[in-house]
Amino acid sequence: MSSSKRLFFSLSEALKEDNKKKSQFIKQAVILYIEEKKKLEYIENMKKGYAEMGTINLEFSEMSSAYDLKECLEYETWLSESDLPNDDYNSEKRRYILC
Repeated sequence: MSSSKRLFFSLSEALKEDNKKKSQFIKQAVILYIEEKKKLEYIENMKKGYAEMGTINLEFSEMSSAYDLKECLEYETWLSESDLPNDDYNSEKRRYILC
């Protein structure tokens, strides 16, 4: 069971100018506090989420780059071995520029 405490305070004359009761003022103050707290929690959760996704995206990017490099090397090897079977001095050969 939650415990409650009584809170006593007085409002300055500047705050009383709105002709609101203390209870109305407190209600609005509590609502604003809760909204601000939720907004700050949301921002912190977004920061954590972006940081986590940044790490995951970096891992995927590195995996993809490694895969692309492997594929490129295999393709270049295949190209370098793809001369025509009758490879003598008079035959036509396929030559490729490898990057």
